[in-house]
Amino acid sequence: MRLIYLILADLVVTVHFAYVSFVIVGLALTIVGAAMRWNWIRNFWFRVLHLLMIAVVVAEAWCGVTCPLTIWENKLRRLAGQTTYTGGFVANLLHDAMFFDADPWVFTLGYTLFGVAVIAALVFFPPRPPKYKAKPF
Repeated sequence: MRLIYLILADLVVTVHFAYVSFVIVGLALTIVGAAMRWNWIRNFWFRVLHLLMIAVVVAEAWCGVTCPLTIWENKLRRLAGQTTYTGGFVANLLHDAMFFDADPWVFTLGYTLFGVAVIAALVFFPPRPPKYKAKPF
């Protein structure tokens, strides 16, 4: 049973890493894409999703809420009998890339500045409004 919890914990940290990667890479691609005149970076739904994802992170930081994915992963690791992050190689790599020790205000400031950068990208490189097709009766 512990193996199942370990596998689930590794899956959660992988999803968490994907979430963080989407937010970071999404902003980088938006800026580079604007400079390179890539049309797809102005996709309305991509940009709204990107903004909502960083808004969740900033709101959690300002409210002092621990990310639910972190809580879930830690609970699964405890159920797997782990007290530290001693999962598989990929899970350790992903975890170490995302988490490091610093005062909470450092993370809140970083998340907030990143959120401001996403909003600035929306202002300077606005998305195209979605296209609605009229449906015939």
